[in-house]
This record gives sequence, C-alpha cells and structure tokens, in this order.
Amino acid sequence: LWKHHAAQGQADRITQLAHQRGEAWIDRYGGAISSEWEFAKGLQVLEEDPEVYGAIEHWVEAADWIIWQLTGTYVRNACTAGYKGIYQDGAYPSREYLAELNPDFADFADTKVSNEIGQLGHAAGRLSAQAAAWTGLPEGIAVAVGNVDAHVTAAAANAVEPGQMVAIMGTSTCHVMNGDTLASVPGICGVVDGGIVEGLWGYEAGQSGVGDIFAWYVDNQVPAAYAAMADERGISLHDLLTELATDQPVSAHGLVALDWHSGNRSVLVDHELSGLVVGLTLTTKPEDVYRALLESTAFGTRTIVEAFAESGVPVNELIVAGGLLKNRFLMQMYADVTRLPLSTIASDQGPALGSAIHAAVAAGAYPDVREAARAMGRRVVAAYTPDEDAALRYDGLYAEYRTLHDYFGRGENDVMRRLKAIRRQARSVGVGAEVDA
Repeated sequence: LWKHHAAQGQADRITQLAHQRGEAWIDRYGGAISSEWEFAKGLQVLEEDPEVYGAIEHWVEAADWIIWQLTGTYVRNACTAGYKGIYQDGAYPSREYLAELNPDFADFADTKVSNEIGQLGHAAGRLSAQAAAWTGLPEGIAVAVGNVDAHVTAAAANAVEPGQMVAIMGTSTCHVMNGDTLASVPGICGVVDGGIVEGLWGYEAGQSGVGDIFAWYVDNQVPAAYAAMADERGISLHDLLTELATDQPVSAHGLVALDWHSGNRSVLVDHELSGLVVGLTLTTKPEDVYRALLESTAFGTRTIVEAFAESGVPVNELIVAGGLLKNRFLMQMYADVTRLPLSTIASDQGPALGSAIHAAVAAGAYPDVREAARAMGRRVVAAYTPDEDAALRYDGLYAEYRTLHDYFGRGENDVMRRLKAIRRQARSVGVGAEVDA
C-alpha cells in the first residue's frame, strides 16, 4: 500500500500548512510529510470517497491489526504511530490544524486513529484461545507490541547503538539508526523517541525504489539475446548483468542515473519525481545501464548518510540486511561510494529474528531490547571495506549525481512533475484509464 503515491497532493498540503502554522512536529519529519503515510492517505480517502471515510471506525496499521487478532487487544505500536502517524511528544496533530486542512478531517486523530500506544518490546497482551487454535501455540503466552520489519531488524543485527545505520535493502531500502541526541535532519522519514529502542532517538530515512528498479530494468529493458545467454549458462539475468558490469572500470560506461523510479523518499520526500539516465549513446550496452542503476542507489544512500552527518548525527558503521546482500559486487560498491565499513547481518531472516528478540523481552527473558540484541543479534563487522582508488573514481560520478539531484529535485526544473501531470491527464481521458500511483 505504501507504494501507492496518489496522495502526494494531500501530503504537499499537509506539509505546507504545517510550515505556515509553525507546527513543531514538522521538523521531526525532515520538513515534509510523505504520501506513503497515514494522514496523507486518510485525507485522500476523505476527499475521494467520503462515504468510506465516514464508515471507518478505526484506522489501523497492519502490524497492530495482527496483534489485535492474536490477543483481542488493540494497541498502536510506538514505531508506526511515530513514523507514519505523526505522533510526537504524546500527541497527534491538533484538531485545529486538521480542520484547516479540511473541516471534515478534524476528527481523524481523535476518533479514528487515537488509541493506547505500546512501547517496543512490551507485551501487548496474551495469546487468546482462538489464536492459539489458529497457530498451535500455547494459550496465554506473551505477544509483543507490533513493529515494522525494517526497524525490528536493527536488533537482529545487534546494531542498536548510536551511529550504527542499518540499511534493509530489498525492493526498497529503509535506513534506521539510533542517536542519543535529537537533531533536525532534512528529508528524513522521521525521528521518534523510542522509535527503535527505548531510551534513544530512532531515526529513519529511505529510498522508495532499489531492488524494484533493478527488477524493472531486467524485466522490461534487456534484449532477448541476454536472456538466452543467461539461460544457456543457467544463471539469472541479474547475475549475468552483474558479472558483465563487474568487469568494467569505475565510470567507464559514461553514465549517471537518478534512482527515482518510485519517487524519492529521502532526502527530497517527493513522489512526483521519476527516474533518469544521462549519457546514453548508440554504443551503450545493457550492462552499462544496469551498473549505472546500481550506482544510483548507492549514491542515494550516500546522500542520506551525508544529510545525517551535516545535521550532527554521524554514521560510523553501515550495516546491510535484506535480499540484496547476495550481490557482493553491489555491497562493495556501497562501501566504496559511502567510504564506510560495511557490515552484514548474520541471519537471512532478520525481521523474524528481530521479532523473536522483541518477543523475548516481552516474555521477560531480557530486561530490554538492547540487552536482548547483544545476546541474540549477530552481524559480520566490516565484511566490506572501502577501496580508496574506486572511492575516488566514484566521487566524480557522485558529483554529477548531486548536480542532477538538485537540478531536478529542488525545483530548478520541474519537468518530472509536469510529465506526471501530462501522463495523468492523458490516462484520464483514455479508454480503460489506469489509476496513477
């Protein structure tokens, strides 16, 4: 559902009004609210289908719904309430603010969202008899408060101390990190007190498309001859393109790409942006473009890391989890581009292990998540270290990436937004028009 970005207009209004009114909470979200989050989507539902909005009794996060069904107790978890629900310092946005967005939206927080907040690692309740029958687990065991797959993975990597950034890399990438001080970091998804572990400020940033970009390219842009070559060798197209790209010197393809095929989550928080490849010629090969797309996602992560450092929240270690770990070439690229030692989670089931760690705390086996993570979490420290020669070469490409990033992403040229509008207009009058996400 988060990939549906049709609430961008509502998100823009939420952001603009927050700045106009001087709402303190907007700085906790990097200065902008995303179309991927609760309030933008809630406002969209109200304005596009008031009947459905009026019928809503509870606006519930999926993680909280599952726990509710397991225990019979509805508790909103502190993670999604903070990052996705604009819950800061014990309160949601005021009725006055919401009414100014739309008079019929004034009650959204009070009557549809608000509920008890459960802290991470605490017990939300006990497994009900009905849920015990569903699962085969003993009735009455502790059930931990819900959480997000990315944030819960930090504990699985034993990476819950300040300065340890965990990048959960799959279809998208979510960057989570604890800090011992509160800072305003432009373009982050949010900073929440206890958003990852109690007692620390939890920071989140992200990239809306990473593995999805690579998959889009392989599924739609690679010629049949390459597919035949991969089939003949019994390897995937991803593996073939990675192998061919690995043989190139850094920057030999003469390309630079923007990783915005699903918009930009951080640091621009703008899902009207779109992907771009610059430098194509008649001699450009599929592996050239594939490598440029890999590099673009690494540059996106470096942009995020630099935003943290410039705001006084330094990243000392980059820890990677998720399905893209298997691409060793990509991992080395990230170490080179960011100039950070890159550690890797030791489990291939990070969210499941992280959930087990939180459940162990909820059951009383450990006093808190930090201690449980030390006992149960694992990572391979500095599995990849930066190659200085490659890093220097990537610096040149990164400088071009940042030029394009700011030119197309910060309002100097809004061609991407205009093209999205043209596309929507054309589809709205076409036969079988699609809903634009």
